[in-house]
Amino acid sequence: MAATTAAPTFLREAELRLLRCTLPSPTSQPAPPSPPPAHPLGPVAASAVAAVEAGDYAAALASAVPHLLHGSTLASADFANGSLAQVYADLAAAAESFLQGDGGATAGEGFQCRCAVVLSAAVAALLAFTQQNVTGSSGNFSPFPFQIPSLDEGWSDPGCKWDAWASDHLASLGSHVHGKFSLLQFIIFAELLFASIKSLDFSDCWSVSWWLCRISMCQQNILDEQSSSLFDQVQVYKNKMLNHFGELEKVSSYWGSLLCAEEGSSFVSAAFLEAGIVEYKYGRVDASRLHLDSAQEACGIHLSLTGILGFRTIHQVDAKSQMVLVAKTTKPADDEGQSAELTGAQSDGVALKTARSSVSGESDEFCDILRTPRLAQNGNDSISESTPSASTKISLTAIQQAAVLAQCLHVSRRSRSDEMSGWEMAPYIESIDSQDESYFVVRSLCDVLRIRWESTRSRTKQRALLMMENLVEDIAKEFPVVSQRAKMVFGVHMPTIPALRKEYGELLISCGLLGEALNVFKDLELWDNLIYCYRLSGKVADAVSLINARLLVTPNDPRLWCSLGDATNNNDHYKKALEVSNNRSARALRSLARSAYNKNDFYSSKILWESALALNSLFPDGWFSYGTAAWKDKDLEKAVDAFSRAVQIDPENGEAWNNIACLHMIRGKSQAAVQAFKEAVKFKRNSWEVWENYSKVAWDTCNIQLTLEAVKTILNLSSNKRFNADLLDKVMTTLEEQATHLNNTQEAEFVSNTSYDANKEIRRSNQLLDIIGDILQQIVRSGASNAEIWGLYARWHKSKGNLMACSEALLKQVRSLQGSGLWHDQKKFTRYAQASLQLCKVYIEISSTTGSRRELLSAEMHLKNSLKQATDFSGTEEYKALNDCLVELKDLIGAA
Repeated sequence: MAATTAAPTFLREAELRLLRCTLPSPTSQPAPPSPPPAHPLGPVAASAVAAVEAGDYAAALASAVPHLLHGSTLASADFANGSLAQVYADLAAAAESFLQGDGGATAGEGFQCRCAVVLSAAVAALLAFTQQNVTGSSGNFSPFPFQIPSLDEGWSDPGCKWDAWASDHLASLGSHVHGKFSLLQFIIFAELLFASIKSLDFSDCWSVSWWLCRISMCQQNILDEQSSSLFDQVQVYKNKMLNHFGELEKVSSYWGSLLCAEEGSSFVSAAFLEAGIVEYKYGRVDASRLHLDSAQEACGIHLSLTGILGFRTIHQVDAKSQMVLVAKTTKPADDEGQSAELTGAQSDGVALKTARSSVSGESDEFCDILRTPRLAQNGNDSISESTPSASTKISLTAIQQAAVLAQCLHVSRRSRSDEMSGWEMAPYIESIDSQDESYFVVRSLCDVLRIRWESTRSRTKQRALLMMENLVEDIAKEFPVVSQRAKMVFGVHMPTIPALRKEYGELLISCGLLGEALNVFKDLELWDNLIYCYRLSGKVADAVSLINARLLVTPNDPRLWCSLGDATNNNDHYKKALEVSNNRSARALRSLARSAYNKNDFYSSKILWESALALNSLFPDGWFSYGTAAWKDKDLEKAVDAFSRAVQIDPENGEAWNNIACLHMIRGKSQAAVQAFKEAVKFKRNSWEVWENYSKVAWDTCNIQLTLEAVKTILNLSSNKRFNADLLDKVMTTLEEQATHLNNTQEAEFVSNTSYDANKEIRRSNQLLDIIGDILQQIVRSGASNAEIWGLYARWHKSKGNLMACSEALLKQVRSLQGSGLWHDQKKFTRYAQASLQLCKVYIEISSTTGSRRELLSAEMHLKNSLKQATDFSGTEEYKALNDCLVELKDLIGAA
């Protein structure tokens, strides 16, 4: 451990105690709190911090906030008629004034006490919001994070303008609050207080950046879309957090002797875990993986998957291979330490175990699929009494359990969305299920992940529904206590209570329980989901009536106007949403842009998409739709830029990569098109259209091998029905020219040893000839060949030196060109005459090689019949060439 540079201060101790409220409890008993400084605010700060530790956030706010507002102008403010934004601006000014104190110094016991008071109030406000909206159970909180006598008059507003203002304030640049949340003012108040500490710019209070990162993620989690402004903000705070807490030496140096054994590494791991969750939320898979790897290294765990024989169902007779997670840890926790870490209070530990066992037993009565597989012992087929084997079951600490669940989320994001993705997540879920004890949020997230997985399988869907019902009920229960529920709440990606209930409603719909789902969505004020339910039941008019009734209560809610527009397909409602939102509703702009596109007004659609993306640039399909509109409007530059942004947000968007490549083709940038197609085919491997475009640009860049590979892939994907004969003709011509050039080069160097480069080129040319030969044979064997393919097939046989096979292919080409319109169509006759000449020349070449007259006689007969029927074209060059060839054949026959 690095040596400390100075004795830990009261403020640093307060920071540590507040962070411990949301992180795993130390395995050893921490030292008792130091006495507060001899300052009037010392006992106030100490009591506020203690209240936060006890989970009594209302008491912490009641203790700290009055001192922040003492002497400010807020006490006499007119809350009923004044500007709500001005109220919070005054609050920010009051907090900054309180922190600066009398002299504005940022040192000394007085300043540390003031910072501790503000910090504890901010943490209490944030955790109160988290309690009400994430972990439960619901507490008895005032609707305001601060209490002033004049607030009673302001809160009597029947329109609840305070909550409406808070929701609008959190609607960050076009994104709206998704669902019905309580205590929205608390999160605004907490951010305000943290920002006031951050503005002082002093060396202490490192944890502020960590708390600000958490607040930004809380805001993102309650919004209906990813916010580009919040993304930029959270990246700044995340980087500062990792700069302070990403190294064990810095953490140990900052808190010194206040840290318990192994607590520093736990802090480092938690910081990387939360950073990984941030990147996961915004779809940055690679960055998330790096942070999660660092978190696993810091907490001393290495995860790997293996296969072990076991039993997945109750009635299974033979053991089958089961995917199992093997967790190797360098920091194992003994039973005593693990128990002390996880339970905290004995009653909470008992409640956790009882709740878990009741859910498991109740669920398995309705399903013969085991929650965790029973593994066979010693490689035989006997069923083990214990669920996992001794080699795979290991007691994990709370931070290690969180790392396992974070890795499970990463696996779900990096893999494709199909049935196998759930089975890839299963070992991580089952690993946490096998743990004897876990924190409430860790266990809850594990259940959520299991519900999402099992709800996709018919045999376990009923159990998933029962588990979801139990989970929603457990969150509303009083046990575990609030302080225990807050543990690891930011270290796992736990959905908010409204988001969890929304998933419950969607699960009810999938089970056919529309009535119950309607009640859930009504209570959450999720109008889009409500409209969907009404449409399923054929009652769209009821949805419209409900939205109109809500608009009478909240006429300035842009979400309602957008939902009404969706239900009625009326653009006027989207325009009204823009009006009431002061042109800040990105959803309304997107809806108008789609409507304009459907009306073929591509220019207006492009302009509207530009406006929508200026408000929120992280909307998943926004850039793709913008690029499509720009392309239709023939604005190719903006189309390329839009599709490029789309693949930056989602690198696996194969359609966007394909469109980028096609635009580069149009603009004549073949090399750039090839690079884009390389990415497109990674995600659109089964699209013959993409491969067809790929083959064209590969030819434009003179990459013959890539061209042929693409052509062969097109054949395989289209069941040998799609091939480009013109492209194959160009490739064959090039290979023939290369062969002629190489032969000339080899003859010139025959006197001396043939150069290595020449031999290499010959081998390469032969390889390419073999590839195009395989392609031509595949087409011929499938029966999809035409005259052009038979001609190419003949040329290929000739290049390989097989004149007999060449003559057979040419004969089939000639026959495929014969038809009723041949002798009256100049174009058809020209092709027929050229093929006939090639056939006769090959016959002459075979005869000169073998000395046989049979080929000469066949050629003579063919030419006589052709000339006899082609009298209409007797004046053409082709007719003359056929006649000259016939004269040559007669001379050869006479000389034979």
